[in-house]
Amino acid sequence: MTEKPSDSNASADSTRTAGGVEDRIEADGSPESFDSLEYEVVTPPVLVIGAGAAGARVAIELAESGVEPLVIGKREHGDAHTTWAAGGVNAALGSLDPEDDWTVHTADTLTEGHHLNDPAAVELMARAMPDRIRELADWGMPFDRTDDGDIDQRYFGAQSYRRTCFVGDRTGEAMLDTLIGRVRELEVPHRENVMITRLLSDGDRVDGAIGFDMEAGTGLLFRTNHVVLAAGGFSALYHRHSSREDENNGDAQALALEAGARLMDLEFVQFHPTGMVGDRYGEEWDGRLVTEAVRGEGGRLYNADGERFMERYSPDQMELDARDVVARAIAREVREGRGTEEGGVYLDITHRDAEYVRERLPSMVERFESLGVDITAESMTVAPTAHYTMGGVDIDFRTGETGVEGLYAVGETVAGVHGANRLGGNSLAETVAIGQRVGDHVASVVTETDVDPDVTDGQRALAEREFRALRALAASDGSVSPTRLLSDLGELLWDHAGILRDEAGLRDGLTELESLRARTTDLRVDGGLTSKSFEYAVDLSMALVVAEAMLRAAIERTESRGAHYRTDVPETESDWRMNLVLAADTEGVSISRRGVADPSPPVREALNEGYELDYHHLE
Repeated sequence: MTEKPSDSNASADSTRTAGGVEDRIEADGSPESFDSLEYEVVTPPVLVIGAGAAGARVAIELAESGVEPLVIGKREHGDAHTTWAAGGVNAALGSLDPEDDWTVHTADTLTEGHHLNDPAAVELMARAMPDRIRELADWGMPFDRTDDGDIDQRYFGAQSYRRTCFVGDRTGEAMLDTLIGRVRELEVPHRENVMITRLLSDGDRVDGAIGFDMEAGTGLLFRTNHVVLAAGGFSALYHRHSSREDENNGDAQALALEAGARLMDLEFVQFHPTGMVGDRYGEEWDGRLVTEAVRGEGGRLYNADGERFMERYSPDQMELDARDVVARAIAREVREGRGTEEGGVYLDITHRDAEYVRERLPSMVERFESLGVDITAESMTVAPTAHYTMGGVDIDFRTGETGVEGLYAVGETVAGVHGANRLGGNSLAETVAIGQRVGDHVASVVTETDVDPDVTDGQRALAEREFRALRALAASDGSVSPTRLLSDLGELLWDHAGILRDEAGLRDGLTELESLRARTTDLRVDGGLTSKSFEYAVDLSMALVVAEAMLRAAIERTESRGAHYRTDVPETESDWRMNLVLAADTEGVSISRRGVADPSPPVREALNEGYELDYHHLE
């Protein structure tokens, strides 16, 4: 259904549009009447924004419950960030360690989250995961198997037992392929190359979403009573990160905040210890993930002096200590002059049999071979890279509800499961465990009247204001490119809100952020609505919102905990065992504190047992 907007006196809404401009000349030089913009109205009963593992699992549950959702993504169907989660997915199956169970999985997760996790959410995930793994296997996921035919499991950092199920070192890819295969079996409708720029919301409820077709350059108005945000995190805001440049830019968090939802714990950004670094890999691979599976299979870290330095920092857990511990150790080695010329350290697995490495880490072997490096015979150069964001949208994990009627969220979009530091292998677990639960709840509240909602005059007016703002942004003819500003933002955050932080640096970051925001008035977009330049301009508008909220939360938390390490307040304080909740207000973002619930008695018992990985089992 294609319509032209009715006459409206509403002006362009530029509260977040990066250029902050209204009527301009089109990029090709010809005048354009913004009131003539055509757009399509789509009315699904449920709109799922994000086509990775979390969005796919929600859609599967909806479809199996008799509800036909529409799933939209920014890329081709089946191509999502999930594919970059390489090493594995956690479930207490006990294939190799029968003493493992959901209580220990929960305890490990709470311990590594420094007890800021939502204990009930963690328990939901840990209890559900054995069934979710068996379900994936039934749908055809080709898990590695033991000689007895059981699903194989490997060690991952800071886990008490071998709990991480895997498909070589391409687990995320295999999981997404399996989920998308199931989605296609169920004939779930989907649209590719769609970007959402605003939710239809009055602050109390959501009535749909507004965006554009990235190939056609036309507007899209999705009118629905149920929207599920599953669009990822915001780690790509950093200079060195493990994402592709055009994803994980904070879209979901910015959309939710502006729609009236709350965010939580944005200060917690996980820096994976091992990202690629070095001239021999080239700029294209800077920061790309070297999976934790390398260390899970026995990989060792050495500094430039040939010292296995984790012996100083964690003699019991060594390279398989928590990610924040290993990342800070590497950063300290580099800062104190024991790093490589490229600013990293060496990751070495050459002591393992070459055929074993090729069998267990095929993607890593292939990637490095393409760059002229044989990891079975020589070391990799690695350094920490921004990898995952523990903070996100504040939800009720029993339902996915955000507090805004009709708006739900799931996956890396949300906060709560991982606390202050994520346990490796839990990201994929969260997507399917919580995704199934959210899909089940949304299916239970969809009614017949949700199938073809009417579009009101007010909703049309809001959509048309957004379309005019987007057209104006596409016509921006200043001198600064969006990619330049995104790059500068990445450097700003890396320098002022990276692995090591302090209040002075964070406040300097806020000051520099205001200067960067001022430069958006001179933005230049080349190529119009279908260009990468325009996509990055929209990304920038989202990124600025989330970057400011994250910096403010990092200033507010005056302690060090998990991935948030303040050199000016290096201790963890018991009084700070609370979540930071952020909400939009008239002056920007307000921050409040909320206490964390206690775990259930069975989990407390597991915590008291003090289970802990012993790295030397690998020796």
